[in-house]
Amino acid sequence: MTVLITATGTQGDIAPFLGLATRLRAAGHPVAIATYEAFAGQVRRNNCEFRPLPGDPRALGIAEQGGLNNSGIGGSLRAGRWLKDIIQHLEELGDGLIAAAEKDTDLLLCSGLTMFHSYHLAKALGIPSMGLGLQPLHPTGDFPPPVGVPSLGAWANRALGQLMFTTGLTPWSSSREFCKRIGVPQMNTAETFRRTAEERWPVHYGFSPTVVPRPADWRPGVEVVGYWWPPEQADRQPSRELQDFLDAGPAPVRIGLGSVGDPRDAQRIGELVVGALRRARVRGVVQTGWVGLDVSDDAVLTIGEAPHDWLFPRMAAVVHHMGAGTTGAGLRAGVPAVGLPAFGDAPFWARRLVALGASPGFLPLGKLDANRLAELIRRAVDRPQHTERSRLLATELAREDGAGRTVEAVDRLLNPGRASL
Repeated sequence: MTVLITATGTQGDIAPFLGLATRLRAAGHPVAIATYEAFAGQVRRNNCEFRPLPGDPRALGIAEQGGLNNSGIGGSLRAGRWLKDIIQHLEELGDGLIAAAEKDTDLLLCSGLTMFHSYHLAKALGIPSMGLGLQPLHPTGDFPPPVGVPSLGAWANRALGQLMFTTGLTPWSSSREFCKRIGVPQMNTAETFRRTAEERWPVHYGFSPTVVPRPADWRPGVEVVGYWWPPEQADRQPSRELQDFLDAGPAPVRIGLGSVGDPRDAQRIGELVVGALRRARVRGVVQTGWVGLDVSDDAVLTIGEAPHDWLFPRMAAVVHHMGAGTTGAGLRAGVPAVGLPAFGDAPFWARRLVALGASPGFLPLGKLDANRLAELIRRAVDRPQHTERSRLLATELAREDGAGRTVEAVDRLLNPGRASL
């Protein structure tokens, strides 16, 4: 019975679903993943069927939101362009989703931008479905929605979360036009959200309850199950240059921005990063990422892609953009983190790591400053409480099995005679 996962976003968004797919296959479920052509190779390498969705993650305008000039009028214009790109992309996804789901699908796992579209599509096809989330979007008084704002108090936190769904300003968007096209009752985002609540539609959040405990005011059916770790790459060996660099001195600090950042800022960001590492008096491993960092210094090595589960444990600290997946990888490695959040859910995760004691602080990417970054790096490396807390959290995460819990839920949906969720 084929399970179809719909997955949109950047590499950090896709990797957890590849890990979940690996566990589903181990449990005997054929798995197909509907995603962008850019990730087709990864899907197939993990022995899953690839079903194409239109679009290019690099062309969605996501990277532009992480630039150093992301403030004032210029920042507002960039945000406006990005929102238009996302709206257009949602319209483009329709054909691909329908084609992917109509092909031999017994259960639909809905995620990201496709969450509500896929929910309706499963209704049209008469098959079970459940939601998969990487960021906690259900309204709660415990914390604000992950849109870059600090906590506003219980009442305001929940009200803002509800407002996002009322206005449709959420990644889980629904359109009446798509519903009409596939022959289901026409619902906008707010109506779809209410319907999923009434049905107690199951949603699993793939992050740790140790990191974000499940809010008591969430409805039944919404669970925080633990991280879906990306598949291990046992045959992936580091380059000789990287291994020699690691062997040549004390553990370095890794700096990378993943899919965030404007390539036009690459030189300036690189200069600031080198300046910070020099001031902090630490060695550094810099990953190029989508921004295209390429720095040169006697105590700094620039590398391309490297598995986080191999690289991060060998670092003294990690500096990153605070994407959900990278945040989890840093916690799993048991090393302190310094955040350079840009937009979206990144500030939320940066604040969580500070609250958990795994981070000495964060610096918004738009305000990147070599002196301030150096200060945070030194705190991360020198203050033992951050290392001790990071190791303790890694121990807790090792006891969790988020993928296992989701596989069990899938089994129950495919075998409705078993106990309900």
